[in-house]
Amino acid sequence: MDLPMYSDGEIGSEALNSSQSSMSSSGGSCDDRHSSFSRLSFDGVAAAAALELPSGDRPLAASRLPAKPHRWSDPSWAAIRSRNSAGLHANLGPRDFKIVRRIGSGDIGTVYLCRLREEASACVYAMKVVDKLALAKKNKLERAATEKRILRVLDHPFLPTLYADFDASPHYSCVVMEYCSGGDLHTLRHRQPRLRFSVAATRFYAAEVLLALEYLHMLGIVYRDLKPENILIRSDGHIMLSDFDLSLESTASPTLEQFDAADEAAFGDDFSCIPFLARRPVRTSAPCRRFVAEPISARSGSFVGTHEYVAPEVASGRHHGSAVDWWAFGVLLYELLYSRTPFAGSNNESTLRNIVKQPLTFPPSSSSCSSSAARDLITCLLLKDPAARLGSRGGSAEVKAHPFFKGLNFALMRSHRPPVIPGLVRSASAKERRKPDRFDYF
Repeated sequence: MDLPMYSDGEIGSEALNSSQSSMSSSGGSCDDRHSSFSRLSFDGVAAAAALELPSGDRPLAASRLPAKPHRWSDPSWAAIRSRNSAGLHANLGPRDFKIVRRIGSGDIGTVYLCRLREEASACVYAMKVVDKLALAKKNKLERAATEKRILRVLDHPFLPTLYADFDASPHYSCVVMEYCSGGDLHTLRHRQPRLRFSVAATRFYAAEVLLALEYLHMLGIVYRDLKPENILIRSDGHIMLSDFDLSLESTASPTLEQFDAADEAAFGDDFSCIPFLARRPVRTSAPCRRFVAEPISARSGSFVGTHEYVAPEVASGRHHGSAVDWWAFGVLLYELLYSRTPFAGSNNESTLRNIVKQPLTFPPSSSSCSSSAARDLITCLLLKDPAARLGSRGGSAEVKAHPFFKGLNFALMRSHRPPVIPGLVRSASAKERRKPDRFDYF
């Protein structure tokens, strides 16, 4: 089956899925670099790939993928299991899927909307197709392998579900993932009054992102690419993080850490990173415990990320660890509340310079569109010293305890009604969608 090309102007709401459309890649669209994808046919036999992915990254049959308890009752999984139990093929592969249309392209691949062949189910999936020959020429095969390894182990309500993984002739690698029909958080923000979210909506999206980061860090994974374009919106309005090719794989040792509440003001209502706002904590006799799962040993010297979201240690060329995710989390909160990032300059160089040297400031009218707790949380997350940054030592436990999230039951986030539930709304024009430069200098 030949797949027609789709221009940016023809892409519907599905193309706003940035893991699925990855509109943030450096160098812009991948249409020219991956033009052969437009003629991709899955009617042929899935022959052995001309290039091998790095060791340990061989395709897995759907039946051999780890169980996904959080999504096991999903109709999309039921359709996959039905396909396997029918004995049509021992392993799911190219012949089992019918490509509907191309929905986007990114730095390491192109994404197609697809469905199972000869199935009565209306379930659709997102298939990310990677040209291994093209990536080998750009020395980016390991990035694709990293993303696939991470997708295989994820099992979380706010992270992607991997349904199938296989090679396609002559030199393509394919992963079939969950499809999000609601676009991404960046586009959704542009549809809000004054291009910003309310404090309540920001708290909702921040809480779900925080839970996803907590899970990734528990697995020893430093995300390194947090931004609104990579936060997809499911059909029910909840979020899903995407794009893991820039992630850093490390290890973490989850522990129950004992601390004195008098020394951890984060667990009190008067917690503040701003000295004159902080009151003297009241000492309690009973020690407290908190769950800490932070990959504190993770270290990398790679210069990766999106300019407006990179931490000072990355912008200055120093080694970095998991604290970069908490910096990016602070930038995300700032953008959702104030419709811009805090250190954006006239070009990429000035943006990086501002990140390293410029002090954090808030818009003059910030008090009218945000709470003091929100501003304080952002201040704590955007400390330029990674060792002092909120979350760098106690991980998500420190961030959850901030008064900005007071009264929020993190365990029941899936039961909360999202601020926006996607409807049949025409996608924003291509001009409205920002394409920030994404870099990966190794």
